[in-house]
Amino acid sequence: MPTDCISYQESGYFTSLINDYLNEKPELKALYHRFPNLESFKLQLEEKGKNFNGNFKREILVSVLEKQYESIGISKETKQNIQNLINPKTFTITTGHQLNLFTGPLYFLYKIISTINLCKELKNEFPEHNFVPIYWMATEDHDFEEINYFTFKHKKISWNRESFGPVGRLSTEGLEDVLAVFESEIGLGKNAEMLKNLFKKAYVEHSNLADATRFLANELFAKEGLVIIDGDATDLKKIFVPYIKNELLHQTAFAKVNETIPLLEKYSAQVNPREINLFYIEDNLRERIVFKNGKYAVLNTKLTFSEDEIVKEVENHPEKFSPNVLLRPLYQEVILPNLCYIGGGGELAYWLELKSFFESQNVTFPILLLRNSVLLATEKQAAKADKLQLTWRDLFMNQQELFTQKTKILSDFTIDFTAQKEALKKQFEDLHKIAVATDKSFLGAVKAQEAKQIKGLENLEKRLLKAEKRVHQEQLNRIIALQNELFPNQSLQERKVNFAEFYVEFGEVLIEKLLTELKPLEQEFKVVVL
Repeated sequence: MPTDCISYQESGYFTSLINDYLNEKPELKALYHRFPNLESFKLQLEEKGKNFNGNFKREILVSVLEKQYESIGISKETKQNIQNLINPKTFTITTGHQLNLFTGPLYFLYKIISTINLCKELKNEFPEHNFVPIYWMATEDHDFEEINYFTFKHKKISWNRESFGPVGRLSTEGLEDVLAVFESEIGLGKNAEMLKNLFKKAYVEHSNLADATRFLANELFAKEGLVIIDGDATDLKKIFVPYIKNELLHQTAFAKVNETIPLLEKYSAQVNPREINLFYIEDNLRERIVFKNGKYAVLNTKLTFSEDEIVKEVENHPEKFSPNVLLRPLYQEVILPNLCYIGGGGELAYWLELKSFFESQNVTFPILLLRNSVLLATEKQAAKADKLQLTWRDLFMNQQELFTQKTKILSDFTIDFTAQKEALKKQFEDLHKIAVATDKSFLGAVKAQEAKQIKGLENLEKRLLKAEKRVHQEQLNRIIALQNELFPNQSLQERKVNFAEFYVEFGEVLIEKLLTELKPLEQEFKVVVL
C-alpha cells in the first residue's frame, strides 16, 4: 500500500481532551494562546519579539550552550544555529524529553523531527527570521525506572542500578554491561556495527547520563542543526531567580492552576499543583521543598530555612532549585526566545493548565503543537496488508472489532440480523396497539415476548458469527498477526519499539525518510513504509 495517514482523532489513540483541542472546541479556547497554524506563528513572532526582553538573556544562553558543547564535535549547522541565537530575529521551536536509555521508544525521534521540520517550514514562510530546533533534555527528573531500559525485538534491555538525585548527573558506570547484552542481541552487519559503536561512544565514553544523551542526539541530528540544551546550569538558573523567589514566597502557580483546573473538569487534570512546585537538588538528592511551621523544609532531610535564608540560598545557589513538571514550562519560556512547544498528548494536557499562570508572570504563552505520530511498516508488511485486502485504517481498529468486521466481509452470506429485528419490531407494533386498546396488563407480556425474541435473534447472530470465524480462521489469524506486528500488545508501536530495531535493517534511510515525510502542522498520524 502507498504511504498513507489517518487523522489523530480517527486513530482512536488520543484522549477526548486532545481530540477536542485539535478540533478547536470553543470551551478549550481559554486554555491556550494561539492554535498552531502559520497565521498564528506570524502573531507569535511579533509578540515574543517584543516580550523576550534584553540581549543579556541571549548572550547567557549562547555562552551556556557553547560550554555544554565543548566536549562533543559540533556540526557547522548546529554551531551556526547557536550563534544565530544572539540575533533578535532568531527564535526557537522546542521539544523536551526524558533521558531514556538509547532514546527509549520511537517517539523520541518523532518529537525531534517534528521540531526540525517545523523550523524548516517557518523559515520558508518567514525568511527574514531564523528558527532553531531545540531539544530540552529533562536532566533534572528523577524517575529512573521510566528511563533505564529500551526494548529491542521484544527483549527489554535494562540498566539496573540505584539512582538518587537528578538523572542527568547520574554516572554511566555499569553501562558497558548493558552494551554487552545489546551486542549479543543485535547481530551482524554494517548498521549493527554502527549502532554498537554509537552506544559505546555515548554511554561508555561519557561520564554522566546528560553528556551521553547529548552525544547520542547530536550524532543522530547534528546535520539538521539540532541544538540540545541542559537546563541544569547555574547561569540559566540565575535568569530564573525572580520566578523561583515568587514561587517560594507567593505560591502563584498553586493559585492560578487551581483556578484553571475546574475548566478541565470534563477531562480531569493531568497534573495537580503543589503549594511549592520546586525541588531542592544536589548530586544525590532531589526532594520537594515544603513550607510548614513557619519554615521552608526539604523533605526527607534535616535541611530547613527561614524566609530570609531561603531567599539568600536562591541568590547564592540557584542551581539547587529545580522546577517540577508545572514550573519547568515557565523556566523554558523565560530563558528561550521560544514560539512553540511540541509534545505528546500527555504533555499538552498539563501545558493547557498553565496559561493563566503564565499571564500572571507576564511571560508569553507558547503555541502548543501535538508532535507527529508515526506507524512504521516495511514494504513486506504493506504487501501482506494488500494481499489480505486491509487498509491502514482497518489496522488501526480495535482488534476485536477488526476480527468481527473481517469475518463479516469474508463470509458468503450476511451475518447481520438487523433487518430481521426491524421486521420483528414492526410485527409487535400491532400487538402493542391491541394491548393498549384492550387490556393494558397484557402490554407487559407483549413487551417481554418482544425482548425475548429480539434476544433470540441476537444469540443466533453471535453463534453464526462464531461459526464463520472458525470457517475463516486461517485468514483471520494472518490479519491479526499482521496487526500484532504493527501494534505490539495492541498498543502504539511508537511507545514500545526502539529505533534500533528499524535502523539495523534500514540504516540512515529511516531518519531520512522521516525527515521527508513528517509534516508537523498537518495533524495527521502518518504511515511511513520503509
